[in-house]
Amino acid sequence: MATNEREIERKYLLRALPAEAAGAPVVEMDQGYLPGERILERIRRVTAADGVRYYRTVKVGVGIERLEFEEETTELFFTTVWPLTRGRRVHKRRYVVPAGGMAWEIDEFLDRTLVLAELELERADQAVEIPGWLRAALDREVTEEKGFSNFELAR
Repeated sequence: MATNEREIERKYLLRALPAEAAGAPVVEMDQGYLPGERILERIRRVTAADGVRYYRTVKVGVGIERLEFEEETTELFFTTVWPLTRGRRVHKRRYVVPAGGMAWEIDEFLDRTLVLAELELERADQAVEIPGWLRAALDREVTEEKGFSNFELAR
Protein backbone atom coordinates (compact mmCIF):
# COMPACT_ATOMS: atom_id res chain seq x y z
CA MET A 1 0.00 0.00 0.00
CA ALA A 2 1.52 3.30 -1.06
CA THR A 3 1.69 6.16 1.42
CA ASN A 4 1.87 9.76 0.18
CA GLU A 5 3.47 8.77 -3.12
CA ARG A 6 2.78 7.45 -6.54
CA GLU A 7 0.78 4.27 -6.82
CA ILE A 8 1.72 2.19 -9.84
CA GLU A 9 -0.56 -0.78 -10.11
CA ARG A 10 -1.78 -3.39 -12.59
CA LYS A 11 -5.17 -5.03 -12.09
CA TYR A 12 -6.53 -8.34 -13.41
CA LEU A 13 -10.00 -9.88 -13.53
CA LEU A 14 -10.07 -13.47 -12.28
CA ARG A 15 -12.67 -16.17 -13.00
CA ALA A 16 -12.40 -17.51 -9.44
CA LEU A 17 -10.40 -17.24 -6.25
CA PRO A 18 -7.06 -19.02 -6.86
CA ALA A 19 -6.32 -21.98 -4.60
CA GLU A 20 -3.05 -20.25 -3.55
CA ALA A 21 -5.12 -17.69 -1.64
CA ALA A 22 -6.30 -20.32 0.85
CA GLY A 23 -3.16 -20.22 3.02
CA ALA A 24 -2.30 -16.55 2.49
CA PRO A 25 -2.58 -13.75 5.06
CA VAL A 26 -6.04 -12.21 4.83
CA VAL A 27 -7.83 -9.04 5.92
CA GLU A 28 -11.41 -7.86 5.48
CA MET A 29 -12.08 -4.36 4.21
CA ASP A 30 -15.08 -2.10 4.30
CA GLN A 31 -14.44 0.94 2.18
CA GLY A 32 -16.60 3.81 1.13
CA TYR A 33 -16.18 6.91 -0.99
CA LEU A 34 -17.16 10.39 0.10
CA PRO A 35 -19.32 12.45 -2.26
CA GLY A 36 -17.36 14.13 -5.04
CA GLU A 37 -16.26 13.60 -8.63
CA ARG A 38 -12.94 15.46 -8.97
CA ILE A 39 -11.49 14.54 -5.57
CA LEU A 40 -11.82 10.85 -4.73
CA GLU A 41 -11.58 10.36 -0.99
CA ARG A 42 -11.93 6.88 0.43
CA ILE A 43 -12.29 5.73 4.01
CA ARG A 44 -11.46 2.16 4.92
CA ARG A 45 -11.83 -0.16 7.89
CA VAL A 46 -9.33 -3.04 7.78
CA THR A 47 -10.02 -6.01 10.04
CA ALA A 48 -7.12 -8.43 10.53
CA ALA A 49 -6.17 -11.10 13.05
CA ASP A 50 -4.33 -8.45 15.09
CA GLY A 51 -7.20 -5.96 15.25
CA VAL A 52 -8.95 -3.18 13.34
CA ARG A 53 -7.33 -0.15 11.72
CA TYR A 54 -8.84 2.83 9.89
CA TYR A 55 -7.53 4.82 6.92
CA ARG A 56 -8.46 7.77 4.77
CA THR A 57 -7.05 8.02 1.26
CA VAL A 58 -7.14 10.51 -1.59
CA LYS A 59 -6.25 9.27 -5.08
CA VAL A 60 -5.61 11.50 -8.06
CA GLY A 61 -5.50 10.26 -11.64
CA VAL A 62 -6.58 7.13 -13.52
CA GLY A 63 -4.90 4.12 -15.06
CA ILE A 64 -1.69 2.38 -14.13
CA GLU A 65 -0.02 5.34 -12.34
CA ARG A 66 -1.73 7.69 -9.88
CA LEU A 67 -0.96 9.82 -6.88
CA GLU A 68 -2.11 8.34 -3.59
CA PHE A 69 -2.14 10.11 -0.23
CA GLU A 70 -3.06 7.90 2.69
CA GLU A 71 -3.04 8.27 6.44
CA GLU A 72 -4.24 6.18 9.34
CA THR A 73 -7.17 7.68 11.18
CA THR A 74 -9.37 6.91 14.17
CA GLU A 75 -12.45 4.79 14.68
CA LEU A 76 -14.29 7.97 15.68
CA PHE A 77 -13.47 9.66 12.36
CA PHE A 78 -14.46 6.52 10.44
CA THR A 79 -17.81 6.07 12.18
CA THR A 80 -18.60 9.78 11.89
CA VAL A 81 -17.92 9.93 8.14
CA TRP A 82 -19.10 6.42 7.16
CA PRO A 83 -22.80 7.43 6.78
CA LEU A 84 -21.74 9.89 4.03
CA THR A 85 -20.56 6.93 1.92
CA ARG A 86 -24.01 5.28 1.73
CA GLY A 87 -24.51 3.97 -1.82
CA ARG A 88 -20.74 4.18 -2.55
CA ARG A 89 -19.25 1.19 -0.73
CA VAL A 90 -17.49 -2.11 -1.31
CA HIS A 91 -16.84 -4.99 1.08
CA LYS A 92 -14.02 -7.37 0.26
CA ARG A 93 -11.59 -9.91 1.60
CA ARG A 94 -7.94 -9.38 0.58
CA TYR A 95 -5.42 -12.19 0.39
CA VAL A 96 -1.73 -11.31 -0.02
CA VAL A 97 0.13 -13.99 -1.96
CA PRO A 98 3.91 -13.65 -2.46
CA ALA A 99 5.35 -14.71 -5.82
CA GLY A 100 8.66 -13.89 -7.50
CA GLY A 101 9.65 -11.30 -4.89
CA MET A 102 6.34 -9.44 -5.35
CA ALA A 103 3.08 -9.48 -3.39
CA TRP A 104 -0.11 -10.19 -5.32
CA GLU A 105 -3.23 -8.78 -3.64
CA ILE A 106 -6.24 -10.92 -4.44
CA ASP A 107 -9.54 -9.18 -3.67
CA GLU A 108 -12.60 -11.38 -3.23
CA PHE A 109 -15.59 -9.06 -3.13
CA LEU A 110 -18.13 -10.11 -0.52
CA ASP A 111 -20.93 -7.85 -1.75
CA ARG A 112 -20.96 -9.21 -5.33
CA THR A 113 -19.46 -12.04 -7.39
CA LEU A 114 -16.08 -10.60 -8.36
CA VAL A 115 -12.41 -11.48 -7.84
CA LEU A 116 -9.59 -9.11 -8.82
CA ALA A 117 -5.81 -9.40 -8.53
CA GLU A 118 -3.60 -6.33 -8.10
CA LEU A 119 0.15 -5.94 -8.25
CA GLU A 120 1.97 -2.77 -7.17
CA LEU A 121 5.01 -1.94 -9.27
CA GLU A 122 8.03 0.30 -8.99
CA ARG A 123 7.75 1.61 -12.58
CA ALA A 124 4.86 1.91 -15.02
CA ASP A 125 6.86 0.10 -17.72
CA GLN A 126 7.91 -2.73 -15.42
CA ALA A 127 7.34 -6.19 -16.91
CA VAL A 128 4.86 -8.36 -15.02
CA GLU A 129 5.34 -12.10 -14.83
CA ILE A 130 2.04 -13.74 -13.99
CA PRO A 131 2.64 -16.87 -11.88
CA GLY A 132 1.15 -20.15 -13.11
CA TRP A 133 -1.21 -20.43 -10.14
CA LEU A 134 -2.70 -17.04 -11.06
CA ARG A 135 -2.71 -17.64 -14.81
CA ALA A 136 -5.04 -20.62 -14.25
CA ALA A 137 -7.74 -18.25 -12.87
CA LEU A 138 -6.97 -15.24 -15.09
CA ASP A 139 -9.66 -13.79 -17.35
CA ARG A 140 -7.92 -10.57 -18.53
CA GLU A 141 -6.07 -7.43 -17.50
CA VAL A 142 -8.44 -4.60 -16.53
CA THR A 143 -5.98 -1.91 -15.41
CA GLU A 144 -7.25 0.62 -17.96
CA GLU A 145 -10.93 -0.37 -17.72
CA LYS A 146 -12.65 2.34 -15.71
CA GLY A 147 -15.46 0.01 -14.55
CA PHE A 148 -13.02 -2.04 -12.46
CA SER A 149 -11.72 0.77 -10.25
CA ASN A 150 -12.94 0.45 -6.67
CA PHE A 151 -14.52 3.90 -6.99
CA GLU A 152 -16.66 2.75 -9.94
CA LEU A 153 -17.46 -0.58 -8.26
CA ALA A 154 -18.73 1.33 -5.23
CA ARG A 155 -21.46 3.07 -7.24
